[in-house]
Amino acid sequence: MGSWGAYPRFGKTRPRRAAGGIKAKSRQGAIGETWWSKRFVAVLESFEMGARLGRGRSYARSGQVMNLEIAPGLATALVQGSRARPYRVRIGVKTLPERNWSRVEQAMAEKAIFLAKLLAGEMPRDIEEAFSSCRLSLFPDSLRDLETDCSCPDWANPCKHIAATYYILAERFDEDPFLILAWRGRTREILLERLRGMRGASETETDGPTIEEHDGGPHGEPLAADIGRFWERGVDLSELRIRPEAAPAPDATLRQLGPSGIRIGKTDVALLLARAYPHMARAAEARAFGGEEPVATADGTRSDEAPATPVAPRPKRRGRRRRRGGARAPHP
Repeated sequence: MGSWGAYPRFGKTRPRRAAGGIKAKSRQGAIGETWWSKRFVAVLESFEMGARLGRGRSYARSGQVMNLEIAPGLATALVQGSRARPYRVRIGVKTLPERNWSRVEQAMAEKAIFLAKLLAGEMPRDIEEAFSSCRLSLFPDSLRDLETDCSCPDWANPCKHIAATYYILAERFDEDPFLILAWRGRTREILLERLRGMRGASETETDGPTIEEHDGGPHGEPLAADIGRFWERGVDLSELRIRPEAAPAPDATLRQLGPSGIRIGKTDVALLLARAYPHMARAAEARAFGGEEPVATADGTRSDEAPATPVAPRPKRRGRRRRRGGARAPHP
């Protein structure tokens, strides 16, 4: 960068409206739903990038990011700003060399839960420990690990267009955690193939398989890979260890599938199911541990969050009342 005098001064400008842009799902507060996307955003915000991240959130929520592509070591986007032509954004990250990925995969293969969670479309909570045990990091450690560029004339880095792309990138990680790994240089297919091979070659556990491993085959393969054995008894059920904890993202599969195209009223049925899944998961977990099952109410709260004292019904009023219109149905 040159001196400040080499650049024109820019005040606050209003961006052009972007038709068909990617709007952030979060309309207020923090962006990111799963622990891994929240962790990514927290890492970015720890770099003290200033107020530009706030402007970027506004851009992300108004749909200024028009597209986003993720490849090993690079995320690219088009972001609509105040000019007619969208700006080109590039966010590069250091990929891990093959020797480092081999070390991480060996660390992950030591625990069956890593393969089981990844096969379920979830990011294992202990995955950062697997990286740190190899003196590596899943997420960028500092700004030096990131190389960003935008075609806009703003001298600041990150500019609001780069910041908006960061937040949309975080929500893409919500939908598919494998994109984080792919961004760092390991595709889903290669990672799962390597972990399956390592688990198959070093399967020495004596305390019995877990439910995750048993569901789809000897090492957690999908059911479709061995459909002919569906009705076989398999392992002795007395040796089966069940972990009844609710998944951190019960609606992970729905996020990967996307909109169903089936609507109830004006709402896609996938969105309705996504709202119901966390309540169902908590209820199943409570039942498994012998606790009281929370029941979702019409306003989206749970029974364990409802007031302890019931509200007395209002007495009926006699005489004619002017009708003010029908009752509005609660928002699903």
